This record gives sequence, C-alpha cells and structure tokens, in this order.
Amino acid sequence: MLHTIIQKNNYQDSIVLMLLTNRLLTIEGINNASVMMGTPANKDIFKTGGLYTEEMNNATSNDMVLVLDIEEEEIIETVLSEIDAFLSDQSNSAGEETQSVKTWEKALDLGKDAKVAVLSIPGTMAAPEIETALAAGKHVFCFSDNVSLEEEVRLKKMAHEQGLLLMGPDCGTGILNGIPVAFTNAVRKGKIGVVGASGTGIQEVTTIIHKLGAGVTQAIGTGGRDLKEAVGGITMKDSILALEHDPDTEVIVVISKPPAPRVRDEVLALLRRGTKPAVTIFLGEEPTDHEENLYRAYTLEEAAQLAVQLLHQEQIGLEPVKEETAAAAFGPEQQKIKAYYSGGTLAYEAAMLVKAGLNLEQEDAHQEGYILKAAGHEIIDLGDDIYTQGKPHPMIDPTKRIELLKQAGEDPETAVILLDIVLGYGSHQDMASELAPTIKSLKEAAQAAGRELAVIATIVGTDLDPQDSNEQAEILTAAGVILCQSNAQAVKQALAMLGHPFSPISRKLLPRAVTTAYVLPEPSEKSRELLANDAFINVGLRSFAEAIQAHHGQVVQYDWQPIAGGNVTLQKALRFLAQVSLSE
Repeated sequence: MLHTIIQKNNYQDSIVLMLLTNRLLTIEGINNASVMMGTPANKDIFKTGGLYTEEMNNATSNDMVLVLDIEEEEIIETVLSEIDAFLSDQSNSAGEETQSVKTWEKALDLGKDAKVAVLSIPGTMAAPEIETALAAGKHVFCFSDNVSLEEEVRLKKMAHEQGLLLMGPDCGTGILNGIPVAFTNAVRKGKIGVVGASGTGIQEVTTIIHKLGAGVTQAIGTGGRDLKEAVGGITMKDSILALEHDPDTEVIVVISKPPAPRVRDEVLALLRRGTKPAVTIFLGEEPTDHEENLYRAYTLEEAAQLAVQLLHQEQIGLEPVKEETAAAAFGPEQQKIKAYYSGGTLAYEAAMLVKAGLNLEQEDAHQEGYILKAAGHEIIDLGDDIYTQGKPHPMIDPTKRIELLKQAGEDPETAVILLDIVLGYGSHQDMASELAPTIKSLKEAAQAAGRELAVIATIVGTDLDPQDSNEQAEILTAAGVILCQSNAQAVKQALAMLGHPFSPISRKLLPRAVTTAYVLPEPSEKSRELLANDAFINVGLRSFAEAIQAHHGQVVQYDWQPIAGGNVTLQKALRFLAQVSLSE
C-alpha cells in the first residue's frame, strides 16, 4: 500500500532528503520509501521507481513529498516523528555559532569578509545564484550539477574577467587554505598545491600525500568539464597561475580525466613556463617521458609520490613500491575481477589498469554505470546517475553495493572483488561496519563451497577524518579484506593474484621543452586573497558549514529556498525586475 505525505513549503536539500530516506528505510514495517521535493523531474523519478501517486500532483517544487510502501497505517505516526527529529538534527548540525539567514542581502551583509560562496542547491536553479555571488565579488565553489555547459562557459568567462574563480559546477571536493569544502578529507596542511577536474581524484592524491607525511596548501576543484574544448580550462589555468605565485606552495599537481588535446597542451605550456616543479596526471594517457620540472604520472598514487619526492628534493622514482602479493588458491574457473566503486575517477583508474594488465577490449562502456565490461570482468561506478537519481550516493548508502557484492560472491567465476571506502566530510560515518558483515559472510560461503574469494579494498581517507582511517582499516581487516595503500596498488594486487603482474614503468627525463622566452601573467589580486581565505558563505547543505567550522573557518549559513515556487520562468522575470529596480 502506497501512502503519500506532502509537507507544504518545507524545502530541504537533496542530500538531506537522501539521508532521510535512508533513515526511514531502517524502520520496521516500511517496504520502501522515497523523499524528494515535488519538482516535475522528481515526480518522473517517483514514476520510474513505482512510487507515484495521484496526491503528488498538487505538490510544488517547495513542497517535500514522502511516499511510503507500507502494510499498516499505524506506522505513519512513527514516520512523522522520525522526520521531525531528523530535520531538527540537521538544522542544528552546523553548530550554535553559525549565523543563519534567509536572503542573499543578509548573507552578503554578514559575510562581507567571506571571499567564497559555496553552493549546494538544485543544479537547474544554480546558474542565477552563481551569477549573484560573482556579481558580489565572491569566488564560487559550486557543488551543484546539472548546470548546462553553455551556462558554465558563460559564468566562467564572467568569473575570469572579474579575477574570480568559479570552481565547478559539479565540483565535489576542495581544500582552501587548509579548510575542507564539500566531500573532502581532513588532510595535513603543507606545501603541495593541487588543481583537479576530478573530486575523488583529488581525494586519492591528497590523502596519499598525507599518508606519506607531507601536506597540502590548496586543493582547487575545477568541475569535471573544465578541460573540455568548450570550456577551455578557464578555472584550471587561473588556478595554476594562483599557485605559481603562492609563497606557501612549492609543488603543483594537476589532475584530470581525459582532457581535450588543445586544452591539455595549453595547461602543459603554462606549467613548463612556471618556476615550480609540477606533476600532471591525465587519466587514460600513458606517459613515456618526464621533462625537467614537469613530471607525468600514470596513476593517482604515482602523482602523489612524485609530488612528495619533488617537495623533499629526492631522487624521482619511476615506479611506486609494490606491496607483497597475497597468496590465493583460486579454482580453475575463477578468473574474473568484479569492482564496485563509489568514486568515479577511481573506477576509471581501475578500468585503465585492468584493461592494460589483461589486454582487454571494451565491450559495453558506460551502460548501467559500467566503466569496464569485458570477458566477464566488470567495473562499475555506483555514483553514476542511473544509481543515484532519487537515491543516496554510494558514499552515503551501501545498499546497492551490498546487493552487487552478494551477486559477485555467489558467482563461481569471481576470484577478486575490488572496493573503495571513501571517508571524509559528507561520507557515511562507518561504511566499514556496513560492508563487513556481508564480506565476511560471502567469504565463508565461498570457502564452504570449496572456493576462495579475495576482497581487496583501499581506504581513501586519513587518520584525521571523522571516521578515522585506522579504525575503518581494523574493521575491514577483521572481515578478511586485503587492504592496500592506494587504488592502483589494489588493482595491481588483483592482477598479480590472477597471474598477471604489472610490468615496471621506465621513463626518460628530458630537458624542459620551452623554446621561447615567456613571462607568466600575474594572477588577480582576488585569486591571491582566495588562497588565504578563512571565511565562507554556505548556500545550501548545512553539513558543509559544519566541516568549515570544524577547521576553524568562519561561515554564514544561507538557508536557500527556490523563489516563485520553483517556477524557472517566473524566477527569471522576478530577477529581471529586481535588476531594473536596482539600476534605477
């Protein structure tokens, strides 16, 4: 039986609603539940999930819609109490010292010293808010996705012209002046500056830098599309210039999934002309050479190691130290690797290494979240839209991963299962404990059936994270998981256990490829100010404010709600009238 509850004018962020859905699914007597705002797009998702009811026709974009699949109506009272308690906890999550406001005017007044506005609101409504923040002279960190490419180009050009950075849209990770922003790990402050068009790529590199004893000045996210031809690397190039002139940054690391060739060449030209040693990783490219002062990594781990070696002025290693290969007695039919990732970049890196190690040809790329599906091997990005529309991200919710773990464990051809455990602000508070019982059960069942099942994982996190990587490691190890220090090492461990050890990499060190004299342009004064910023305006998700405060940052919380009931046409008209009024 489906039961619908509509709470009028109760706008909540999508991540909060996902967490609330998770909480409700733990209540006995609820077969299924979904909580979303009553937007037209979300109503379509309700239909796709078989949870649509006629009652929700009356819901607007400002109304919170809850649909329950239940057997007994008596449970409704318990559900309503749980909702009230959960939302009350969320309202208090940013701490008593957080100043909360309801309008841009008040946010800008209280946050006049803030150099950065952090936006985590529905992407379809984000562009006007980005423009408002830029017009007020604020750098923007935009967590929101679903901003059109055309709008991204327009807004990044606007930011550049004003000497500002637009980090995003779809920017999931950042560290600004040692302060974590959005889904980010707690990393030691140091002398390595990172710029990345990849959220989990930044997390993997910065946490390995931390594990190696070094630290990070800045980790500037650009959004995943910044190095596309249409965007031209606007944020990437401006960030490199800022780090080049930052007195606290001694080494620069650049991270990206495959960029447009022209944009990649422009980024490399900029780094060649800089004074600081730099490391680049363009995932999917297998570099053959280093250049003096410009080193090219193949894996995220290698990028981190090269950066630390350069920082300490050590001899550059050509291949990361290999971990000892675990012994395994697989049956003759057990030859398959199954990998279920919460980090898209980590899934991409794993697919790159597995294809190279096993000499595979891709079959069905990016169907149902597959990054690799070939010859029975499969690597899935569980953060793909197909798995997250109207559902919590796998960094928050283990449900889908547990389902796939069981399927892989019961498959007699599976030899190795690969996993990532991504810690940090925004992620599940104890993912290891959620996954460990299933892993232990699957290994025991395989052993009873005369098979050996290897589960190999990497923890993307540090001992400073809220979850504490050491505690998570103990839980996973007790469940029989083989832990590796990086995603690359985990994949190489899997390949070695199947009899396909990865060949060592050998590269030449070439002279710097700069043929003409060139002086790098100075970064804007506002970019310099960004690198020393400790004050933010947080527009949307309150937990982001909590992370900023935990690292001694100042924050004004803007409890954003869509105007005009979410009607985009009416919103544009109201904004136009407001601009006319201000100009008069």
